[in-house]
Amino acid sequence: MNIVLFDGETYFSRGDARYQHIKKILRKGKSDSFQAGVINGSEGEASITSMDDQGLSFVFTPTRPMRPLHPLIAVIGFPRPIQLKRILRDLASLGVSAVWLTGTELGEKSYRESTLVDRGAAREGLLEGCMQAGGTAVPELRLFDSLEQTLAAADALDAENGTRSFRVSLDVQDALCPLSRAPFGEVSAGRPALLFIGSERGWSTGERALLRAAGCTVCSLGSRILRTETAATAAVAITLSAIGCMEGDK
Repeated sequence: MNIVLFDGETYFSRGDARYQHIKKILRKGKSDSFQAGVINGSEGEASITSMDDQGLSFVFTPTRPMRPLHPLIAVIGFPRPIQLKRILRDLASLGVSAVWLTGTELGEKSYRESTLVDRGAAREGLLEGCMQAGGTAVPELRLFDSLEQTLAAADALDAENGTRSFRVSLDVQDALCPLSRAPFGEVSAGRPALLFIGSERGWSTGERALLRAAGCTVCSLGSRILRTETAATAAVAITLSAIGCMEGDK
């Protein structure tokens, strides 16, 4: 991790992964400092005021406001639970503003019923990604039972923003162009891009029709069949580059 995130507390016990990282990886001790940040808040520097085998205390000095996330919402058909945490970690590292997980007609119903989200492991994945990337803003995570519900949420977001989002669906069938050449236009926080990525078995015929009716441009990553986690990470990175978000933070 390249920043240590916390949520108001100024003490890490020995069982906390952050304590272990500071002690064993950063090799910090009393009076030393490390990069820290408030979850969804300021970045800054933490100074260790006390440290022993049971834990450490610190004081935090903010030095920089929270950097915003990129205006990209990744919509993903529920993946295998073992893949989900890795996907969330990687997409949080890349800086998407939100991850929407959706049930799909061809997806395994048991994936939707996983307790991963309920027990907090999903949030852990998001936080790990943020700490790896050195940011404090945590992507929003939303869950939907079907693609119809997801598209309704996208329409509601557009109504709230008063504009139409740029929508792209990833599919090998009937792709109009490579993802790198998708017509995203001028993307912003008030007019985000939505990237739809199907589950392991892809989109059904009916879902393809729904996506086209919702204004999605169909794009592809090529003819090779990729795992959901590989496709999600690669597609998000390509999309962020296409909309000009991989040029460094200002």
